[in-house]
Amino acid sequence: MTLADILTSLFPAGHSVAVADGLISGEAPLPGGGTLHVLGIADETPLGVEGALTLAGHVLDVAGKGDGAPLLMLIDSASQRMSRHDELLGLSEYLAHLAKTLLLAETRGHRTIGLLYGGSAAGAFIATALATGTLVALPGAHPAVMDLPSMARVTKLSLDVLKAKAETTPVFAPGLDNLAKTGAIHAVWDPAIPLAGQLADLLATLVEGDHRDRLGAGRAGRPKAAAIAERVIAEVGHD
Repeated sequence: MTLADILTSLFPAGHSVAVADGLISGEAPLPGGGTLHVLGIADETPLGVEGALTLAGHVLDVAGKGDGAPLLMLIDSASQRMSRHDELLGLSEYLAHLAKTLLLAETRGHRTIGLLYGGSAAGAFIATALATGTLVALPGAHPAVMDLPSMARVTKLSLDVLKAKAETTPVFAPGLDNLAKTGAIHAVWDPAIPLAGQLADLLATLVEGDHRDRLGAGRAGRPKAAAIAERVIAEVGHD
């Protein structure tokens, strides 16, 4: 689906969402009443310092409104922008700032939902899609925290070894199916059904807290995560 198709399916009654310099911003009415804040990245735009600051500013504006309206982050990006300019300015700090603003919005009562409809990778993926409270996707989305050739360079493991691990261990593998198995992606929506209804159902059934570790355990993608998290919480509470 194109971004225009997605927006039409999400907001059949209309919206004020626009794209400028590869960044999405605007508002739209919710099917059951109320407002939805809409942000994101379009056209496989790499996320640089300026883009991260712009998105973070929008999220902070939402967090400061105090209206409790949900925030939808639409994502079709490349990785973070690989330029000397961005690296010298400390792009990683700007990406971290963006991720923190999304966490802040959650604590201020704004449910943050990521909708991955294209690509995303590395720091840009972590600071947008994975930083939202709930991440969903459309078929054909192609996320990767790190592709296997890059992982091979970092870990010094051969590409053949990593390919073998990726076949049995989802955390080693990029791609939509593997991230769904780990619980990082809550659900893959059906583009043949109006997205407005799927968004309304999601908002109606979301519960407090981060349950991605339990999803990953239930899907056999992260069998140890939930148990480890429970043990850590118990130990912290005991201390």
